[in-house]
Amino acid sequence: MPPQSLPEPSPPQTAAPQRKIHTAQLVAAMLKASPHVSDLIFSPGRAPQVEVSGQLVELKYKGLECLTSQDTNLIASDIMGKNETPIRKLEQDGSADLSYGLTGVARFRVNIFKQRGSCAIVMRVIPDKIPGFEELNLPAALREIVDLRNGIVLVTGPTGSGKSSTLAAIIDKMNKEKSYHILTIEDPIEFLHRHKKATIHQRELHSDTPSFALALRAALRQAPKVILVGEMRDRETIEIALEASETGHLVLSTLHTIDAPKTIERIVGVFPLGDQQAIRTRMAKAFRFIVSQRLLPKKGGSGRIAAVEILKSTMRTREYIEKGEGEGKTLLDAMRDGTTEGMQHFDGEIERLIRAGVVEFETGMSYATNAGNLRLEMADFPDDNRSGTPSAGSGGTTEIEIER
Repeated sequence: MPPQSLPEPSPPQTAAPQRKIHTAQLVAAMLKASPHVSDLIFSPGRAPQVEVSGQLVELKYKGLECLTSQDTNLIASDIMGKNETPIRKLEQDGSADLSYGLTGVARFRVNIFKQRGSCAIVMRVIPDKIPGFEELNLPAALREIVDLRNGIVLVTGPTGSGKSSTLAAIIDKMNKEKSYHILTIEDPIEFLHRHKKATIHQRELHSDTPSFALALRAALRQAPKVILVGEMRDRETIEIALEASETGHLVLSTLHTIDAPKTIERIVGVFPLGDQQAIRTRMAKAFRFIVSQRLLPKKGGSGRIAAVEILKSTMRTREYIEKGEGEGKTLLDAMRDGTTEGMQHFDGEIERLIRAGVVEFETGMSYATNAGNLRLEMADFPDDNRSGTPSAGSGGTTEIEIER
């Protein structure tokens, strides 16, 4: 039998060379795409994207029309650098939070996460300058928080609704006016506060402390007048925050809840049924303000504006929290009736924004708590001022050429 001839060996496959990405240069260029960039997104299979007024805009960076998984891995590696904590968290948990700064450009709150076996990155822009009350159009009633001596103040709303900016404005005003020791516990540190009249210490989760609860318990021995807790994430953190407020500290924090009633429900709901009435009683005595926010696109796509709901501690609101809401005895009723005490509710604020021509009629309705009732309240609003579809910023993803 004739010998079989062996096939010719295939030439060795050479991997496509890894292209070099200058992460800092790319990030700086993306920020220049619009004055209203809130987030930067790097996802395999897409060009780099920015979020502008709530809408994603794709940026066709020369040579990066479509990011590969190698590209996003490289960008993630550049951002993490030699910081072992996020590297370990990404490997063990599949996601990592950290802060990232470009000197003279901006700072970012970054989340790097695994998806489909590759990395994706979302970078929230943190303004270099701490915003003031006027800049954020915050209601005058919130200035009272600066003078509080103790208790709990909660700022709530969905992700990206401006909670961190509102708290930063309040802390900065305290920093200018009060000779206090202020302690913040954040994940990660966002706005950098420099010592002014107050002394401010900022602790970051993972690098400075392993958990909110541990840092908060330690804070009780660090003699602060004001404690900012980045987020009320679990039962232990809520318990220690209540304890701190009851022992003469002012505690500021956030929750991802849509309004004051849901905030109380969330706090009470993390405790066993047998403890819930005691927590209601403690919360009723401890809370000073619950501030809820929603960011609405402005008419014409020129940015966004906050609609702010304020629940304030009064005899009536404390009673409703302690005893629970009932027919005709709701926190929303109290906010509607409490305008002279500095309270306001979402639908009233949205109505004001629509009538002032700041927000489109249908956009306002889409963000309302009770759109049906709000339509009735605005029955006198002229039909020719009503828009058929909600405005949502730029109206979809578009492509922009930017140069290197």
